[in-house]
Amino acid sequence: MLIPHQALILVADGRKYLLIRNAGDSSHPDLVVEAHREQELHSNQELGTDQPSSSFASSGGGRRASIAMTDFHQLEEDKFASATADILLKKAHAGEFDKLIVVAPPRTLAELRRHYDRSLTECILAEIDKDLTKHPLAEIQEILAG
Repeated sequence: MLIPHQALILVADGRKYLLIRNAGDSSHPDLVVEAHREQELHSNQELGTDQPSSSFASSGGGRRASIAMTDFHQLEEDKFASATADILLKKAHAGEFDKLIVVAPPRTLAELRRHYDRSLTECILAEIDKDLTKHPLAEIQEILAG
């Protein structure tokens, strides 16, 4: 993939993001980290109850129905993705980039997309459904350029 000069690259998952700028040109990219953030995610026990609740069925002679436990961990990851999308929106509206590449696992990509507006969508050159947040910058550059 060719990464244009000054293109912004978001590498994200549900708990970490890197905003990377191509300071080089498309044939010789030079990726530089502009910003990063990592969120510590707490366990479901810390975020909510550790037992699924139950309720009495409205019919059926007092039988109890189990209610699925809320995945608070996933909710926190979704909130993080939403906040990350807000950062992209602000940067797009401020004219800080006009070309964007988004690299994230499928679940995070879907959550990010929920918050895009037209101006941000028009800047997106590519969306890559991979989790590269744990890779070093040189390896990210090699994967994207290769």
